Formats: sequence, C-alpha cells, structure tokens
Amino acid sequence: MSSLNYPETGATRLGPLPDGYNHLHHRSRVGRGRADFEAAGAAITGFRVHRGAGAHVQASTPNAEAGTAVRVAVRAGPLRLAAPCRVIWAEYGPERIGFGYGTEAGHPERGEECFVAELAEDGTVWFRVMAFSLPARWYSRLGGPMVPPLQRWYARRLGRTLRRIVTEEREGRGAPGR
Repeated sequence: MSSLNYPETGATRLGPLPDGYNHLHHRSRVGRGRADFEAAGAAITGFRVHRGAGAHVQASTPNAEAGTAVRVAVRAGPLRLAAPCRVIWAEYGPERIGFGYGTEAGHPERGEECFVAELAEDGTVWFRVMAFSLPARWYSRLGGPMVPPLQRWYARRLGRTLRRIVTEEREGRGAPGR
C-alpha cells in the first residue's frame, strides 16, 4: 500500500489516533437490533451510505475489503473535488461491521477515516466515524480552519443518511410481499 500519503496506517481500526493530526470522533444512533445492525453494516461496506449522502463513489470491489481502491468525489456548485483512497482494513464481525480507508497521493488531505456500525449490548446500533487528517494540498491548507467543521458536518450527514437507510430497510422488511 505504498500509494498512501501518510505513515500511521491502520490507526482508525481500534485507536488511539496519532498525535499531530486533526481528529474527528462522531457517533450517532441509527437503529436497534440485529437486523438494523446488519442493514447498517451492508450500507456502510457497500458504499451506499456515502452515495446516499451525495458523494459519487467508484470502488474496485462491490464491498469494502483491504486493498479496495476507492475514489470519492463531491460537488459544491461548479467545483468538483475527487479524493483517491484505499481501504486499509475491513471488519465483518458479530458486533462491528465497517472499514477504514487511507488517503493516497492526490487526495486533498492525508490521513485515515473509518466508518463502522456497532451493535451495543442493549441492542442499540451506533454509527461511528473516526478520522485523523492534515491538509495535503494548497487549497486544503488555504481552507485550513474550515476543514474540521466540514468533516464534522459530513460525518453528521452520513449518520442521518444511514439512519434513513436503516429505517427504510426496516419498513421494507415488514411490508407485505417482501
């Protein structure tokens, strides 16, 4: 994975996040029970949550797995920002499903971000985003103070999108003829 543009590979899997970077920790409740957990995990690892939040995602595999090349592009008016990444780790466990990807050369930031569904003992399904990053391009350095709030906004948007996806899946499971 020599195309990554940072050295602390895999730090988002279990933490702690490395010093010297901006850190992001976001957690939101997206459902309850095993079926909601599995729906959330599938939406995360199949990149559906990112697409549902408005990002254009190209991935070399249908589901996240270590080594998957991912290109995420977002649009803001006439501007289009493309971000090449590579999946560093993926986990498909009984209480945790998700993945972490790292930035590659050409990404506006350098660092890593993970997206995980967690099933708590009480049955609550949580969506967790954890990241560490620093500006890697002139325009991300120029926007310096705005980057962390934008990352927090996007993490919250992903959480709302995942909650909607899980709710739609739940309602579809109960519909006749399904």
